[in-house]
Amino acid sequence: MDSNHQKLHIAMFPWLAFGHMIPYLELAKLIAQKGHQISFISTPRNIKRLPQLPPNLSSLITFVKLPFPRVEDDLPEAAEATIDIPQNKVMKLKKAYDALQQPLTHFLQSSNPDWLLFDFVPYWAPTIAHNLGIPCAFFSIFIGACLAFAGPTSLEKYPDDRKNPEDYTVSPKWIPFPSNVAFHLFEVRRIYDQSMVGDETNVSDVYRFMEGMKSCDVIAIRSCIEFEPEWLCLLQDIHRKTVLPVGQLPTTNNDENDQWGSISKWLDMQLKGSVVYVAFGSEAMPSQEEITTIAWGLEQSELPFIWVLRTNLVKLPEGFEERIGGRGVVCRSWAPQLKILGHDSVGVFLSHSGWSSVVEALTFGRPLVLLTMSNDQGLNARLLEERKIGYSIPRDEKDGSFTSDWVAESLKLLVIEMDEGKIYRDKAKELKPLFGDRKKQDTYVHNFLEYLKAHGRSASKKV
Repeated sequence: MDSNHQKLHIAMFPWLAFGHMIPYLELAKLIAQKGHQISFISTPRNIKRLPQLPPNLSSLITFVKLPFPRVEDDLPEAAEATIDIPQNKVMKLKKAYDALQQPLTHFLQSSNPDWLLFDFVPYWAPTIAHNLGIPCAFFSIFIGACLAFAGPTSLEKYPDDRKNPEDYTVSPKWIPFPSNVAFHLFEVRRIYDQSMVGDETNVSDVYRFMEGMKSCDVIAIRSCIEFEPEWLCLLQDIHRKTVLPVGQLPTTNNDENDQWGSISKWLDMQLKGSVVYVAFGSEAMPSQEEITTIAWGLEQSELPFIWVLRTNLVKLPEGFEERIGGRGVVCRSWAPQLKILGHDSVGVFLSHSGWSSVVEALTFGRPLVLLTMSNDQGLNARLLEERKIGYSIPRDEKDGSFTSDWVAESLKLLVIEMDEGKIYRDKAKELKPLFGDRKKQDTYVHNFLEYLKAHGRSASKKV
């Protein structure tokens, strides 16, 4: 419990993607551990699918179920999150999410929280909150480098004149230091229409980001000053408001899993640092062609591996599992990722570079081989490449295609190579104390809460 007796009631409103809801929930748990009340707002099916709360926090975190608006006829009946739909229907999910404005208003009106923490999609949330006298924080699960690349809100000083996909493949002019953080052409083409342009029925993601950051009282961000100090300072400059890092929010949920026993025994038989762990998060799904190429690359590498595939919709090459024999494990259901990454035999993580996966890898000092799929992953990958923490599989710049040779060579570079590969292994180990330090994480949450206490509606009533 906090020594300060002032207790806050904080409402949280994440976007309908588990890559957003889980970090919001991790922050909620850390805040609740200090005795504060959380109202976690989402839709019924999403709340049902969230990890169970620890018993000691169940009285402090209330799940608020707003019925999902059925405003789009061609969304599947049970679709309430991005995991439920193909990428080309995410814009329709955002349009449905925008219809939550009235129920959110009613909840905030009746519950009267001290603060609202909102995600990038509900750019309209600050207007609702301010009309009710509730201060609000834009809480970004994207790191500082991604937010800074998205653009400034003070446009008179830093006009954003990017008009074509190619414009997003170079560092923007408001970044005053040398940096390779930018998209590859194939990465930006995959998200350009939705993220940078929008259409006649929906605003772009960039617009949502800019309006949310322009209208909020403070920007909170999943990051830490030790990891990206220059980017966090730049954010304060280009948005002209306080930016508060809340730490990296490493995942704490680690339920027992029926498969861990057999996976653990298999890992125990492998050499230290020799195993490739392959997983692309809960939502990033490689195409059938990419799955086939990855499989051939794993086979060619001759390295032991665990591959979490999580779906039966794609096929592995004929005879693949027979040929790899006991050298590889293919898991088609949920796997205990934290336990796997924490095992000494794991040497590298082949990932899409989603930030939750990056945090989990670096919590255990594992370097990454990167194969980006969508969203912010290209920008994350460039930052990891700059820091020599992650190595991206070479790709065709225009279409993103890659070969099995490039997969095999990239994996062997990080697992076996004694010169260049050692740099990545050493850099990842250097970050383990930062990403895995629970005390440092606690300090970030403490400082964040002190700010909320000092600037919340309760504080303003005392003045």
